[in-house]
Amino acid sequence: MRQIATDKITNLVEKLCIEANCVLTDDIFNCIKACHCTEKFPLGKNILNTLVENAQIAKNETAPICQDTGMTVVFITIGQDVHITGGSLEDAINEGVRRGYEKGYLRKSVVSDPLNRVNTKDNTPAVIHYDIVPGDKFHITVAPKGFGSENMSGLKMLKPSQGLQGIKDFVIQTVSDAGANPCPPIIVGVGIGGTMEKSAYLSKKALLRSVGEKNPDPTLAALEEELLQSINQLGIGPAGFGGTTTALSVNILTYATHIAGLPVSVNIGCHATRHAEGNL
Repeated sequence: MRQIATDKITNLVEKLCIEANCVLTDDIFNCIKACHCTEKFPLGKNILNTLVENAQIAKNETAPICQDTGMTVVFITIGQDVHITGGSLEDAINEGVRRGYEKGYLRKSVVSDPLNRVNTKDNTPAVIHYDIVPGDKFHITVAPKGFGSENMSGLKMLKPSQGLQGIKDFVIQTVSDAGANPCPPIIVGVGIGGTMEKSAYLSKKALLRSVGEKNPDPTLAALEEELLQSINQLGIGPAGFGGTTTALSVNILTYATHIAGLPVSVNIGCHATRHAEGNL
């Protein structure tokens, strides 16, 4: 049985909160640079160049990439042979978020109740997803999610008879309706299957896959490429000012589902789609 102390978890979460908000991942940064070379609209090209400059300044000055530093979403992969010592795992994660947002001068955007709307003033509580696996692994991904993009996400309980075409239509319509709101170029996470909440979780987790990394399932890889081309033909473009770069990637995750259902969720990530990860 491997033991991990809660103070180590808190320290790592604190670090990852700052890193995720201030350092654009290499895959997204390089993709935006590549799209700058291929973008056909002058204004879109200029905006992509501005996004590259913004990312470089944010990294060099340890400043937020965006003023909306998001609601903190945390993905925990924990081996069943791990024992957490020194207190509650959830409390340790939230303490890390609290310290990270204070130390990093990150905007606190969380309200304690969706109706009363009173700010918690420390960006807690985080939304935490746990994945229990064999062994003694402990992996954390911190993914702050701004609501300009989150508000544009969608879920639909399709009928099985609507099939593949129904999925395509829903994804394209969701992105089209979103327009400029999620700060394109976007990353589109798609979750197919499971139940209502499972498909939503899959669509959020799909955003974490590296841009440019092909889906291991050839059928899904082909669908992702088809959807990406269709989305980039919508003409929304960088920041919604028109162009050929509306999305950087479409990432799909699937799960088993009921014979009577076809749940589909679309979670849209902005041009930053922030995340940082680490192991203990």
